[in-house]
Amino acid sequence: MAEDETTAQKPGKVGSGSPQSPPARDADRDQENPTPGAQPPSETRAEIGEPARVAAGLPAMYQTTRFAVREMGVVRGFQTLLNANKKTGFDCQSCAWPSPDGDRQVAEFCENGAKAIADEATTKRITRDFFRDHSLDDLRSRSDLWLGQQGRLTEPMVKRAGSSHYQPISWDDAFALIAAELNALPSPDAAAFYTSGRTSNEAAFLYQLFVRQFGTNNLPDCSNMCHESSGAAMNETLGIGKGCVKLEDFDHADAIFIIGQNPGTNHPRMLTSLERAKLRGAKIVSINPLPEVGNFRFKNPQNLKNPLRTARVFFGDGTKLSDLWLPLRINGDVALLKGMMKEMLAEEEKRPGTVFDLEFIRGYTAGFDEFIADLRATRWDEILVSSGLSRDQIRAAAEVAMQSKRIICCWAMGLTQHKNAVATIQEIINFLLLGGNVGRPGAGPCPVRGHSNVQGDRTMGIWERMNDKFLDKLGAEFGFDPPRKHGTDTVETIKQMHEGRIRVFVGVGGNFLSATPDTEFTAKALQSCRLTAQVSIKLNRSHLITGEIALILPCLGRSEIDRQAGGEQFVTVEDSMGIINPSRGVLEPASEHLRSEPAIVAGLARATLAERSRVDWEGLVADYNRIRDHIENVIPGFERFNQRIAEDIFYLPNAARDERKFNTDVGRAKFTVHPIPRNELPPGRYIMMTIRSHDQFNTHLYGLDDRYRGIFNGRRVVFMNAEDVADAGLKRGQLVDLTSHYDGEKRTAGGFQIVPYNIPRGCTATYFPEGNALVSINSVAERSNTPVSKFVIVSVAPQR
Repeated sequence: MAEDETTAQKPGKVGSGSPQSPPARDADRDQENPTPGAQPPSETRAEIGEPARVAAGLPAMYQTTRFAVREMGVVRGFQTLLNANKKTGFDCQSCAWPSPDGDRQVAEFCENGAKAIADEATTKRITRDFFRDHSLDDLRSRSDLWLGQQGRLTEPMVKRAGSSHYQPISWDDAFALIAAELNALPSPDAAAFYTSGRTSNEAAFLYQLFVRQFGTNNLPDCSNMCHESSGAAMNETLGIGKGCVKLEDFDHADAIFIIGQNPGTNHPRMLTSLERAKLRGAKIVSINPLPEVGNFRFKNPQNLKNPLRTARVFFGDGTKLSDLWLPLRINGDVALLKGMMKEMLAEEEKRPGTVFDLEFIRGYTAGFDEFIADLRATRWDEILVSSGLSRDQIRAAAEVAMQSKRIICCWAMGLTQHKNAVATIQEIINFLLLGGNVGRPGAGPCPVRGHSNVQGDRTMGIWERMNDKFLDKLGAEFGFDPPRKHGTDTVETIKQMHEGRIRVFVGVGGNFLSATPDTEFTAKALQSCRLTAQVSIKLNRSHLITGEIALILPCLGRSEIDRQAGGEQFVTVEDSMGIINPSRGVLEPASEHLRSEPAIVAGLARATLAERSRVDWEGLVADYNRIRDHIENVIPGFERFNQRIAEDIFYLPNAARDERKFNTDVGRAKFTVHPIPRNELPPGRYIMMTIRSHDQFNTHLYGLDDRYRGIFNGRRVVFMNAEDVADAGLKRGQLVDLTSHYDGEKRTAGGFQIVPYNIPRGCTATYFPEGNALVSINSVAERSNTPVSKFVIVSVAPQR
């Protein structure tokens, strides 16, 4: 099952709001009555310094060593890290960048991956005494960094109705409590079941099975907030919602376009692939409003193993990666791409057949004539105003494309979290189709997932709109009739909780409150629930802003040994390129009371469904091979699952990549036509986007530094163009309030420091989750319903 594979589009998914739930208009009320502790407090005032000039190198090695030793100890730390991303070890908990198919490096991890591993494998522990000593009010006043630094959760905890503290609870009683609340609901649709990208394939498959046997498709997941737009765009145009490249394709590409992505922080192991491509002669074009150092220069720590290359790590400026950086305005991507293709069209008309792959276009695509007609009609003044670039800059990028026979385009959330995100990604597909750059070595679309198994979760059926073919096979395999009514995604789940229509929320992994938009609105939504339950390894803010009753269910980490009745078990995950990898923990569990995610799901299913389910939940948990046997029978591409994964990794089928077969409604790859957004701003307004710092993974913080952008010991900052700062009468380091403006709604978040930065005029950036409070729950991407976190209209005023 391809990620984001759809049948009919769910009614009401276009634009903001839906007929299931009218657009929320409670923003002002939520702002006037903020939820204590919903937004992270400011740790300290940041120190503003100079951004780093090169990614990785000795600073990355130092930070990796320091963090690993601090959290895990010297010997235990290095033994653990050396098992990361190995075929006989465990898959890294952080990003979904693939590991090599064959031999892997001794140290097959990056700085941020090492931080994620060490953070999970820390020797610090949270016991029942911690919750006895710290009330919820106390914990809400603590910073996110402090919460994460307290250590691993060690036993199930419950917050009873009206209680100010969490208290211990047995696993059986916890399952019975959740089951009682679920079975008391007026409808299964009054519950929602969230999944983060850390969940294994085996756990995700059991989870969606339990939820559908319970009777609902309310399966919101983290993909709703990140690459949902990629799946929607690519399914329509290519017939598959996944990337169409392999890691080896980077060794054959003539050009790599990195669009709206910051690999140096979010996918650091990707830098090795870019360096190898660059040294082989490939051209790299970076398209991003901010000058991210990871797109420019890279010192590869792996060079220390080679005496001839060791000096590169200690001396010099590192490998120059990007040949061209285009600092376009936020959401100027459609304009830029159309400008590049317009330049290509002009050359193609002068020299027919030398720029476009006409044989591919005629044999494999549809909609070309309409696309070309629109391209001819597109005006250069629209392109230049929207992109914020000069024609010479756009021409330079087009020249790279025209001189390249094999092109890869990579992107991440810099594209997917816009109102017109689907259209933008489809313009990338248009660009690739012109040169026949899909379905051949060294070419193709490469959406880069930011969490280790977010793609695998979707493949396993974690989606509110799985198609009838999947549901039919699932029902036949387990002897039940799965519900057919589409469920709620993340945004719709929040709205229905806010209205009181969803009363129970269960989350497997993640930090739902901090990951989602409109923090105050989401906090009120969670507090409107009767019960919220979180499967977690560490404490986070979602444990503090809860329903009337709340549960914390601590689980094994990816790095820990999973012992069940049938012996030690392993799980599998799927990376950004559709590779299925095994993952075997190597550490003793942090507590004897921890259970694996599959065991927690099975325990919840047994307690809730009882005689209504004929599934042998205990047998499946005793031996995960049995889960994989069922996956093989339900999901295409997993034939001989247990046999193949015991032998090696394997790829899932990808018809567009492997066969140039495009399973669209017309049986061909599709060119599409989209307008250029004007993005006009009234005086005194700016476009804000949310970004990660280098010391965080998703919502989880490892520290308060972002050395790649010159920010130290603080996070509550707003990056602005220096001329905008001067024109607004502001100054470096000044504290300001940010107010977002969306469709008559206003949201304010205070205490941000001004940081003059090399960002286009009219554009600003803040870290998330601090900036999430400014993102309206009603501002969503067309056709994917993804929150628009990369295009928020704000005003900036001195702090009151």
